[in-house]
Amino acid sequence: MAKKKNAPKVVGVRFNEIGKLYHFDASNVPDVKAGEYVIVSTSRGRELGQIMNEPKNPPKPSEGSWKQVERRATARELVMQRTWKKREQDEVEACRKEVSKLGLKAVKIAKAEYSYDGSRLTFLYHVEGEEKVDLKQLHSNLRKSNRDTRIELRQIGPRDMAKILGGLGACGLEQRCCSLFINEFNPISIRMAKAQSISLNPQEITGMCGRLRCCLLYEHKQYLEARKNLPKRKKRVITPMGEGKVVDVFALKKTLIVQMEDGRKVEFSADEVEPYDEARALQAKAKQQGENFNNSE
Repeated sequence: MAKKKNAPKVVGVRFNEIGKLYHFDASNVPDVKAGEYVIVSTSRGRELGQIMNEPKNPPKPSEGSWKQVERRATARELVMQRTWKKREQDEVEACRKEVSKLGLKAVKIAKAEYSYDGSRLTFLYHVEGEEKVDLKQLHSNLRKSNRDTRIELRQIGPRDMAKILGGLGACGLEQRCCSLFINEFNPISIRMAKAQSISLNPQEITGMCGRLRCCLLYEHKQYLEARKNLPKRKKRVITPMGEGKVVDVFALKKTLIVQMEDGRKVEFSADEVEPYDEARALQAKAKQQGENFNNSE
């Protein structure tokens, strides 16, 4: 009988302080713990990252099997990483000068990232608008000034650009949420704003990145849950003051704004309101039962 293979020891590894969490098989280093630094094998080569957790239910690997944690990082490698990191801002400034010389006005250099051993230098850039740009000459110029290093240019979206640049949040926080704690961006739609009765004015629902604000996602589930048993807008209802039409819903307060027949708008508790169709159906049913009872006599 064939022996059953042991389940891999899957760990979550992060390469940047507020970066995305990636999962690897740490079976080669079974006693490794959260907080330790390791060398892992990635599609871009070897990387140095920090183990953040050991999830009980990790997601499935995207390529059939997990990439490996090769070993713990040495003290020398950690010093090397810090040394190369200190040079990153100088590389950003040098790259921006090259961009300016080449007249690439739409190209904004956000960040430079050295690999832990200095063998690879990646420039993260964003292109404003829908302009198409040719970066072959820029890549060539950067290679000439970094002959012993592999140069990569990687385009990022407006959300990632805002995350890297940081700055004041629209709500007044000293840092934007994406720069403080968001490590992975989730899809956000205009429906989330509608579900929360938020004004659809672009200035109020758009973040500094020009996209819908990430905070629209925070309370979306609570609003959906709260609205489950509440009448929707434009539905007719029966209130203590008569019939009317729902024109606004405050889900967390569990109240409704109802426009009465005379045009007045009145706020009612959800407990004070009955859906028009249901109320009429119950009245018709009660009337029918009464008629049946009278006929049976």
